[in-house]
Amino acid sequence: MSQPQPTDWRRIAADGIWNNNVVLGQALALCPLLAVTATATNGLGLGLASTLVMTLSGVLVALVRGLVTPEVRIPVFILVIAVLVTLVDLAMNAWLHDLHKVLGLFIPLIVTNCAILGRAESFASRNPVLPSAFDGLMMGIGFTLVLVALGAVREIIGSATLFADASLLLGESMAFLELTLIPDYPGFLLAILPPGGFLALGFMLAGKRLIDTRRARIRARGATAAPV
Repeated sequence: MSQPQPTDWRRIAADGIWNNNVVLGQALALCPLLAVTATATNGLGLGLASTLVMTLSGVLVALVRGLVTPEVRIPVFILVIAVLVTLVDLAMNAWLHDLHKVLGLFIPLIVTNCAILGRAESFASRNPVLPSAFDGLMMGIGFTLVLVALGAVREIIGSATLFADASLLLGESMAFLELTLIPDYPGFLLAILPPGGFLALGFMLAGKRLIDTRRARIRARGATAAPV
């Protein structure tokens, strides 16, 4: 009987944050990404909610994977994700009501995020609990980083602020995040409108492609120069 392979934690982290990033690598969840990232605060709020759902769904799917038959696994996974999203939605409505109003429909729509169901099917249903939880956490962090980065770029260009209304939406403890970079800035409306989101996302995708290409060339040079 073959021994189980050790978990490659570094690879899981690299895949979630960079190599197989939900947005930059898989081009998923673009609808909420472009809709809520007019500010970095909104992106952070949705990213944290999505990360929580991804992590918990990985745990629950890994726990029930031996009890679910292949014929019904997809409906069961969707039901698990829907329950978790409902709990997160209710919790945000109770404790982060202002943020809940801003994000609106996009919180319940986390259920339809193909990245969450995809990781449940491709990873959590085939691995133990701890690696599945870590995979969900890393995927969520990667998604959150893109949400915050895109929101920050659009907010800085559009209104010269960063994490505006963080204390209102995320609580008074987050007031330290609020920055005004240029007082009396006239604003650049295009950046916070949907076309600005598409443009900023396009530059981010191009940047990742350039970085990956350069890294591949460096590795190829290293392999060529290595002694035989």
